[in-house]
Amino acid sequence: MKFAACIVIPIYNHKDAIDATVAHLAVHDLPLFVVDDGSDAPTQQVLAALAQQYAGRLTLLRLPVNGGKGAAVMAGLRAASRAGFTHALQIDADGQHDATDVPRFIEAAQAEPGAVILGRPVYDESVPKARLYGRYLTHVWVWIETLSLTIRDSMCGFRLYPLALACELMDRVQLPTRMDFDIEILVRLYWRRAAFRSIPTRVTYAIDGVSHFDVLWDNVRISRSHTRLVFGMLWRLPMLLAHKLMPRRAVLADAASAPGASIDGHGKTQQDWWRIAERGSHLGMSLLALSCKLFGRRFTALWLHPIVAYFLLTGRAAREASSNYFRHLGQGAPHGDTPRPGWLSAYRHMLAFAQSGFDKLGAWSGRVNNADVKFEDPAAFHALTASGKGALVIGAHLGNLEMTRALAAQGAYAKVTAVVYTEHARRFNSVLASANSEFARHLLEVRDFGPETAMLMQERVDNGELLVIVGDRVPAHETGRTTEAQFLGSTAPFAQGPYVLAHALGCPVYLFFCLKEQDGYRLYFEPFAERIELPRRERAQHLAAWAQRYAVRLEHYCRKAPYQWFNFFDFWASPKRGANGRT
Repeated sequence: MKFAACIVIPIYNHKDAIDATVAHLAVHDLPLFVVDDGSDAPTQQVLAALAQQYAGRLTLLRLPVNGGKGAAVMAGLRAASRAGFTHALQIDADGQHDATDVPRFIEAAQAEPGAVILGRPVYDESVPKARLYGRYLTHVWVWIETLSLTIRDSMCGFRLYPLALACELMDRVQLPTRMDFDIEILVRLYWRRAAFRSIPTRVTYAIDGVSHFDVLWDNVRISRSHTRLVFGMLWRLPMLLAHKLMPRRAVLADAASAPGASIDGHGKTQQDWWRIAERGSHLGMSLLALSCKLFGRRFTALWLHPIVAYFLLTGRAAREASSNYFRHLGQGAPHGDTPRPGWLSAYRHMLAFAQSGFDKLGAWSGRVNNADVKFEDPAAFHALTASGKGALVIGAHLGNLEMTRALAAQGAYAKVTAVVYTEHARRFNSVLASANSEFARHLLEVRDFGPETAMLMQERVDNGELLVIVGDRVPAHETGRTTEAQFLGSTAPFAQGPYVLAHALGCPVYLFFCLKEQDGYRLYFEPFAERIELPRRERAQHLAAWAQRYAVRLEHYCRKAPYQWFNFFDFWASPKRGANGRT
């Protein structure tokens, strides 16, 4: 879904200020949603005139009775979401906020669509001192409730919400409807791992300005809200402390407005895999590596269970992707032969992924014996290495593709170079590199599979190296170059790059899968093509045939090890049109 922003203005009896506020906002050419929170007759007349003046640009919503600022804002956010907008900029009607800063909020949201963009007030001498000092008391409570200083100002009425994120929270949690709304929604979004960005913005107080802040009752409501939030913080304390070791994410997986995101044919959010933020911190991964070194792999492996449980609970997108995969896996399979979609299968799926990463660390640390890794049938591999020829080896995010490269660095197998898109996992790769200085030596990072990439690889193949790439992901700059194949009962997009590259290199092509089994890792190495030819006139048909042949073998091994295919995104959704304009 394309980024689409609007402005939401809650109003209650600000008839003298709203005209100028709307005029200052209208210059930015954004749709306006003005929510009348049960205003008096004179204000209603002014709003009706504005609706006529800005017809087609201003939507007027009218609440029958005054429900409070929170009620008006929530009504506006829901209306904006129903109208198809992805983001809503909330701004007060009284003219205190600097409307010239609107483009800065929009630019910040476009740069990080999953983040909540907050205004951080810069006051002049017009600010009432009692209001200024009172705000800081609330700020301190918010910092306690979040165990963080991230939310610099929780009361500023100038802020921008990702609508998918805000509306999901409003649907699940009963939020307050008065002045305490602005505070509580931010704290609860923080608890849900939202990212926040702050923008300094000028705030002025008019001498004759109208304030609807009830010094007694609104302070009572805010105090009651803080009491509720403090108890909520205490209940969430273990998770909030765990968050301190992990970077906050911009909730891209949950925001339909993320760049690269689209809606598939079933109305579900689909997102380019490389835009999904890498989860887990460098510190947390390094601590596991240190534990492995000090206490051994068996003891450290016990930590994987609570870690996986945490990611299971907080990673809704990965859970849904796992369930989607198991639903496809069950198509055409005998009843009872495949895992059923659900929390248990998702947990086992994520645990297998964590164990795979743990084993990669063990392999690069020299803690995996050669005897733990065996070929199912070594004939094809031995024949290739005996010939001294190089080859292109196509693997997948199935099992542990890294295992053989680690053993190759230790001299156990032939020269192996991994062709990777490392932008997506730099933290984890840095931990592996710290475990073994050979990690980066045979690692070739690419952005696509164009002519320049082929030239880089030709020399390596001529020197007898095995270039290992994956065929079940589309590089970020190759999204237009896909071909469709039947995979697990449905049509899925597969990259053309591996077959185009094989054609350019003119070398033999093999398939490789490394699955974890009861007695260790089992390597499956099988011939795929002596040479791939792509005649110009029949190029599309040949690409489709090679992709289908690969998909058949990938499906075979997915059924053989159902928990070991680690593509935690909607694999069957069509990628967006590529930069080259082709599909």
